[in-house]
Amino acid sequence: MLSISTPEASTIIWVVVGLLLMRLVWKFGFGMLKSMTSMMPEPPPTGEMRKINVRYRCSVCGVELRMVMAPDEDPPPPKHCLEDMDLVAPVFE
Repeated sequence: MLSISTPEASTIIWVVVGLLLMRLVWKFGFGMLKSMTSMMPEPPPTGEMRKINVRYRCSVCGVELRMVMAPDEDPPPPKHCLEDMDLVAPVFE
């Protein structure tokens, strides 16, 4: 008589974990591809940018940035190292 051997529980767990990881990598890969194909936002209308002169510093790594043009006179601080940069001082010319 033929007997069908049943897989051990560890084999079933490894197969399930492998399938879950495959699905995760698949979703992540398609998400990355989809983000690369999205359209860039339209630039602001001509003449809408304002001249400013503001300096920012990253509190994490210390990098400094000088902003000279923005859509409004008091722009929100840019992000660096995933945190908002600190306003150093407005530069008056």
